Amino acid sequence: MIKVSLISLGCAKNLVDSEIMIGHLHQAGMTVIPDAEKADVVIVNTCSFIDSSKEESIGHILEVHQNRGLRKRRKEQKLIVAGCMAQRFSKDLSGELAHEVDAFIGLDQVTSVAPIITGLYAKERAAAAAPADFVTPRSTYIPDYDTPRFRLTPKHFAYIKIAEGCNHPCTFCIIPQIRGRHRSRTVASVVAEARQLVREGVREINLISQDTTFFGMDTWEQRPNPRTPVDSSRGTALTTLLRELNAIEGDFWIRLLYTHPAHWSDELIRTIAECPKVARYIDIPLQHISDAMLGRMQRETSGDYIRDLLRRIRAGIPGIAVRTTFIVGFPGETEADVDELLAFIRETKFERLGVFRYSQEEGTRGAKMDYQVPAKVKEARWHRTMALQREVAREVSSASVGRTLRVLVEEPGVARGEGDAPDIDGRVYVSRDLPVGEFADVKINSFHDYDLIALPKGQQPVVYKIAKQAQ
Repeated sequence: MIKVSLISLGCAKNLVDSEIMIGHLHQAGMTVIPDAEKADVVIVNTCSFIDSSKEESIGHILEVHQNRGLRKRRKEQKLIVAGCMAQRFSKDLSGELAHEVDAFIGLDQVTSVAPIITGLYAKERAAAAAPADFVTPRSTYIPDYDTPRFRLTPKHFAYIKIAEGCNHPCTFCIIPQIRGRHRSRTVASVVAEARQLVREGVREINLISQDTTFFGMDTWEQRPNPRTPVDSSRGTALTTLLRELNAIEGDFWIRLLYTHPAHWSDELIRTIAECPKVARYIDIPLQHISDAMLGRMQRETSGDYIRDLLRRIRAGIPGIAVRTTFIVGFPGETEADVDELLAFIRETKFERLGVFRYSQEEGTRGAKMDYQVPAKVKEARWHRTMALQREVAREVSSASVGRTLRVLVEEPGVARGEGDAPDIDGRVYVSRDLPVGEFADVKINSFHDYDLIALPKGQQPVVYKIAKQAQ
């Protein structure tokens, strides 16, 4: 029996791809183990979003190769590179990593990983042969509700990928070239998967895609008569999906991640407000507030549009926690642009916020723009922005003291509130007696920057979590 170990890097969307690969490996009768040293095959599911993620991916690949060399298992143990970096750079990497990697598989090969492994063992290659390349030029795959999958998240929460690909023209982003055009699943498919997860005891369903607010809009373009008005409440749309998910019996949260500001509507705001199972939390990457920067980034929004949208969201959904991300150091960014961004952050007081230093990604239009910002300037702007957000976070956290919050217990002594997504947001420190994987009502009596404390007087959390500030 072939033993496989899988290393999953990058975002939650990549994690779902890893879960699908493991599901298909189990279906084929292969054993998946955590220890790479004891595996017959090691798969590194890579990320290629920014330079640091590429460096991390290469580091893991070389480490696996080095370890099997130390154990003299070079010809026995196979090394497969999957994921975004394989999809994007397989032709280049097959030459650069010819002695390290046995095969590259693309995003559309996640369901074919088992026969690919079998093929590698059936046809041993000469030491000088180039790695096998199974990457197709353009990704078109999308999972369905019955796709074999082995969840890597804790029992109480799960991710559902509701769409794949992206149609946006953002000049800083390479994702559309890697993941392909946006393609939505059907509402019925997503609901069937969610219903099964709830039956399995899942307490939180996280809806993910490159742009969840574009869900279903790609199907509108396929109407026989494009002039026919679209009633999104009756067709394939995020609002329809949220209402049907909310109708599933059970006690659970529905969390909305990766929403693009250009596709928000009053109907979506009203739907969230009217669906009690939808968490009062939104993830809405804004990237900047300066019109000059939004234009150069081709974000399809303006500063006035963003300000008005946030006003409508907060007015329409009382108690909403807004998470966003910004990019500092994009080509052409001036001190005036940064000052406007800082003033906006100070005024808006985002409950959750992360900041990226701009990464000059090969193949993007931003990489070719004039007025690239020096690394030292990017770093200084990042520190300024995060220092301000830390002040805002303390103010937001202090407002929770004395309140009773409903939390989902992650592990003994650690929970998350409705305003905290897995892995990227703050934590609530609670009594270790509360059952893991269940909801509990706790009273907040203290805070520490991004984290809240709901412990009896005299008790202290074992350790403070360091917030992931650049997610």
